[in-house]
Amino acid sequence: MSTSTKDKQVARARRHYRVRRKVSGTADRPRLAVFRSNKHISAQVIDYRSGRTIAAASTVEKDLRASGGTGNKAAAVTVGRLVAERAKTAGVTRVVFDRGGFLYHGRVAAVADAAREAGLEF
Repeated sequence: MSTSTKDKQVARARRHYRVRRKVSGTADRPRLAVFRSNKHISAQVIDYRSGRTIAAASTVEKDLRASGGTGNKAAAVTVGRLVAERAKTAGVTRVVFDRGGFLYHGRVAAVADAAREAGLEF
């Protein structure tokens, strides 16, 4: 029995809603949200209270697209480092991690590990 795409989307939305009930960013500790698609991965640091994005990085950006694959772990590591550098430039060092309903595995974990290595605390 195979699971349809719609069922997977609904299940991810439920998981994300469940996570978001507990995880919300503040001005002191914004939320590091990760989104993973089949081709790309993106991460952004969001101040939930004011509703604005403080820093973001994605494999859709021209520089990252040109450097090789966009849907692999190496690209995820690059995105993690880049979002951490941009967040530190904006004055953010501590965040809460929001995996977006995705399993903490593979590319999502690679973004988190790279962001930690680049200096973000979570």
